[in-house]
Formats: sequence, structure tokens, C-alpha cells
Amino acid sequence: MTWKHPSSSVTKKFKVQRSAAKVMATVFWDVKGVILLDVLPQGKCINAAQNCSTLDRLRDAIHRKRPGLLRRGVVLQQGNAIPHSANLTQQ
Repeated sequence: MTWKHPSSSVTKKFKVQRSAAKVMATVFWDVKGVILLDVLPQGKCINAAQNCSTLDRLRDAIHRKRPGLLRRGVVLQQGNAIPHSANLTQQ
């Protein structure tokens, strides 16, 4: 409820629209720039199988964009999220 003077104009109400669904993007980069930008399809959840698929695409992108990098070693930082620490991902 809002208090206002009787001669003041009517408050305009805005239409409420449903917002776009959330989208998850994962970005892998090094000092030379972005190696892989992976966007999870709308409505999908990240799980161990999806995470493994992303890591496979990352390996392929490193082979294409940074030849020789995998021989020197790559440090991949992941959190303790369930898809990151699942046995399937660790293998």
C-alpha cells in the first residue's frame, strides 16, 4: 500500500515477464587466451558424464590450439563439486 495525494497520478504497473532460463558456460583458458568455451544446453544439469564429455572436448581443443602443451603438463583446477570428484571424472 502506498500513501499519495488524491490529485497525484496513478502509479503505472509493469507487466511481469518470465525471465530467460539460466545458462551455464564453462571457460578454459591459458595465458594465450581462451582454449574452450563450453555451453551447457538449456535444461540440462551438470553431472559426472557431462563433466567427462567437457574434459574430452578440452583435450581435443588443447591438441588443436596448443600442440605440445599436453606433453609439458596441464594443471586443471576443479572444486569439490560432486561432478568434479566423481569416480568417473577422476578416471
